[in-house]
Amino acid sequence: MRIHGKVVAIAVCFGVFLLLYFWGGNAADDPLLGEVGEGSEEDEEEDGESSPPPSEFGGNEAEKFAGKERKADSNVARPLTKRTRDEELMHLAVVACGSRLDETLTMIKSALLFSIKKIKFHIFSEDSLAPQFEERLNLWPHSVIVKFHFSIYPISFSVGNAEEWKKLFKPCAAQRLFLPIILKDVDSLLYVDTDVLFLRPMDDIWSFLKSFNETQLAAMAPEHEVPKIGWYSRFARHPFYGMTGVNSGVMLMNLTRIRSTLFKNSMISSGLSWEDLLHPLYQKYKSHITWGDQDLLNIIFHDNPECLFVFPCQWNYRPDHCMYGSNCKGAEEEGVSILHGNRGVYHDDKQPAFKIIYDAIHDFPFEDNMFQSLFYPVQSRFLDTVNTLCGRLPQVFLKQIGKTMKSAFERKVVRHARPQS
Repeated sequence: MRIHGKVVAIAVCFGVFLLLYFWGGNAADDPLLGEVGEGSEEDEEEDGESSPPPSEFGGNEAEKFAGKERKADSNVARPLTKRTRDEELMHLAVVACGSRLDETLTMIKSALLFSIKKIKFHIFSEDSLAPQFEERLNLWPHSVIVKFHFSIYPISFSVGNAEEWKKLFKPCAAQRLFLPIILKDVDSLLYVDTDVLFLRPMDDIWSFLKSFNETQLAAMAPEHEVPKIGWYSRFARHPFYGMTGVNSGVMLMNLTRIRSTLFKNSMISSGLSWEDLLHPLYQKYKSHITWGDQDLLNIIFHDNPECLFVFPCQWNYRPDHCMYGSNCKGAEEEGVSILHGNRGVYHDDKQPAFKIIYDAIHDFPFEDNMFQSLFYPVQSRFLDTVNTLCGRLPQVFLKQIGKTMKSAFERKVVRHARPQS
């Protein structure tokens, strides 16, 4: 009854907010990007200045936790102009093979729904998926297309046996290890797995780059919060970072620093560059690793702990954080920022709380009222999950996305209320 009471209380609060939302104007009359910062380009034209770099957004989060290429851009018809210089874009990379097309597009959609700055997507895919990505992305509404650029790349590995790398853990997952080598012109990058969903602007996690000290060059969240039930602390047969290891499903990288660093290692006394390190490290540990490229990253940062920035668990929230009791205090306090549906939970009924959010974002029509057609259905369907392992924590899943909706609404109201010149 106490859980139902919490859910009902949340429903009442957001019912009031819904009325305010309608009072401020229906989002169907003001497309998606109007809700999440359409005014940026208008302001640039009025002021004659470019918008600030991505790191200037979400600064509160950063301060708080001080924490061969097939181009498709031409088809999207968005050449970089003076006002959209490369350094003003946030860069996001994803690797998709096999049956991951829809899942990847849903991840991209979630990033665009909530983010403020423009995003450049770097999509690494099998040859058979490339034209499907291109076709589907170009079908999205113009109001969405103007918010991003994308490039599609083939799967490629610069060192070692390509087939061996491709089959490491999950299909093509090891591609992420080679991003610093392939994307030579990109300074910083957020990598995410295909089964990730953004529940707040990507700008906020991008702002963690400002919190890196002079030695840090990558950021990840812990694999687990409790050592006694963590996988690495109980079963790993290789070195790993910290007490519980780190999870590489959400990985923020300063690629420039990675390319210029010599990494300490257990093979030779001198440091090795990232490219020279990968293959010999794999050869040494390949019979001892279970989770593929994630294990290799754990080994690298075990040997170079000063290079890693660790961000809180709510930025990579997985079923493990609620299946065995709630063990992500950050999510309890602030809500989930980035949802990571590993274990296939978006596509079965084992953890319906995760599936509800995935289905809602997947099915959401871009130019509909975001609150009415996205948040309200999620909130209502959560009533059916309160007796499941993760669904008994509705505030964890709903709190942050509720804040995100409120912020989008406030930006929309402020823009409409701005005096006309």
